[in-house]
Amino acid sequence: MSTTETITKSNIGVFTNPAHELWVAESQPSLDTIKKGEGLKEGEVTIGIKSTGICGSDVHFWRAGRIGPMIVEDTHILGHESAGIILAAHPSVTHLKVGDRVAIEPNVICNACEPCLTGRYNGCLKMRFLSTPPVDGLLRRYVNHPAVWCHKIGEMSYENGALLEPLSVALAGMERSGVRLGDPVLICGAGPIGLITLLCCAAAGTEPIVITDIDEGRLKFAKELCPRARLYKVERGVTPEQASTDIFRLGGGKQANVALECTGVESSVATAIWSVRFGGKVFVIGVGKPEMSIPFMRLSTQEVDLQFQYRYCNTWPRAIRLVESGVVDLEKLVTHRFDIEDAIKAFETAADPKTGAIKVQIQSEVDI
Repeated sequence: MSTTETITKSNIGVFTNPAHELWVAESQPSLDTIKKGEGLKEGEVTIGIKSTGICGSDVHFWRAGRIGPMIVEDTHILGHESAGIILAAHPSVTHLKVGDRVAIEPNVICNACEPCLTGRYNGCLKMRFLSTPPVDGLLRRYVNHPAVWCHKIGEMSYENGALLEPLSVALAGMERSGVRLGDPVLICGAGPIGLITLLCCAAAGTEPIVITDIDEGRLKFAKELCPRARLYKVERGVTPEQASTDIFRLGGGKQANVALECTGVESSVATAIWSVRFGGKVFVIGVGKPEMSIPFMRLSTQEVDLQFQYRYCNTWPRAIRLVESGVVDLEKLVTHRFDIEDAIKAFETAADPKTGAIKVQIQSEVDI
């Protein structure tokens, strides 16, 4: 068993439960187990987690206790956007060694069902996605994980390594929506996924790019990321159809070929449907409520394709290349940083729109 003897801090994690409590406590694997080189299954490595982003789903599991059918029914560890350093490796692992810097793709698949065998493993029928109940997440100092889902990041910063997960979400949307060079594009929502999608659309050469949000601060941030982005502030009381008229004018009289919907909010989905051209596409990346009303006849009479996304697959090598080369620059997205011991303050910051937070990361010093 290849392992390190230098770590000294106990393992702690960030927990929630059905009572919507949030706390930091001891977690597994234990420090003693790691130092003895025990507990690793075939194909697994131990990672010292350096940076973990707080996703909107983490906040939702904490505050609402569920996302659709995924329900927090017991004590549960949050977090799925992580990067860190290899601390130990099972003898069967040959492509990773102690000291390698990695980003963690937070899933474990069966490799036997039809989605797995056809390469769309995000639809695995026995998927274990870390941080989705009942599978514990990555917000810990140390985690054991299959080596095959640990991607080397070289000298990339751990912050950027942790951002590869939301970048993967955006890349999956870019690929499946079919966005092309020169396409007029509408992006609904200027949260982290919408902003990373903006960076991807800019890198892909789409023009014009209109991005919407209800928050003036987030739209200002979008303009800083992409100066040629055209901003539309969603106002209360404006119908989706009315908003689409304003977006049409903002786009220079060009309807979007593709709308990338990054909020999952019913009114925003409807606005996207009203905004695309005849034969256009609305691609929904955002996660919404279990049922919603949509302008069906607008879809029908305009032959608009309505398509959806569930996580991602086969995106991480591409994401790493884009960040390493500087084609997609994620540096500005992390606005707040907290030690893992201060995770409660980190979650409160991420959950409060008044803080102006874009991406909050929790960081843990691993003494190696």
